[in-house]
Amino acid sequence: MPMQLLKTLKRKFGISAPRVAVRTHVPWYLRWLGIVAVGGLIFGTGWATYDFGMEFAGFRRGEADRALTKLKETVENQQRELSELRARAANAERQLQIERATYGDLAKQVKSLAGENATLKEDLAFFQSLMPASGKDGAITINRFRLQQEALPGEYSYRLLLVQTGQRVKEFQGSLQFVLNLQQNDRKVVLTLPPEQDKNAGEYRLNFKFFQRIEGTFKIPPDAVVKSLQVRVFENGGNAPKLTQNVNIS
Repeated sequence: MPMQLLKTLKRKFGISAPRVAVRTHVPWYLRWLGIVAVGGLIFGTGWATYDFGMEFAGFRRGEADRALTKLKETVENQQRELSELRARAANAERQLQIERATYGDLAKQVKSLAGENATLKEDLAFFQSLMPASGKDGAITINRFRLQQEALPGEYSYRLLLVQTGQRVKEFQGSLQFVLNLQQNDRKVVLTLPPEQDKNAGEYRLNFKFFQRIEGTFKIPPDAVVKSLQVRVFENGGNAPKLTQNVNIS
């Protein structure tokens, strides 16, 4: 028993006994404080290294901010200039439209004046024809003959002016007649308006001393076209026309 106790003591406190390490106990908050301090040191070192690298590369945050501010100002100025240019372009477009409208109005006025000039020339010729002439008294002339096709098929409107020249000793009394040359399909047709039996129809009767304006309409078959016509003026009591005039329809 004493030998066994001795062996046990040798194992614990002898040369072959296990080593025992003695460590100082550090509180947990000191350990965390050390970790935070080391982390802050690492972060500060990294930031200093980054800032040093940026300065070494010629890049400074203040300069970058100033450059960004200047770039924003440049963009704003360009946007204002662009807005001004757009406004000028819109104004120029409106001005161009006004000029075009003015040009169109001028063109219409010129056309209207040209028409009025032609009408004045016709009026001048008409009034000149009313002046007493040395020719035969009571001569009849046809002026301003117009024939126009209307919207309805086969319907035409006509307008003419009959003038008695010379001394005009008496009123002219008679009638008017149209001889129409028609193209109906492949046939040529001659149509007299008014027919011989209705020669003295009201709208075709003539009674004037100086002049008489005549307007009216007539109808032909819808599938026919007027190619030409002859205007005849009859005086009461005469079977032969006092005046004839041929008109080609273009």
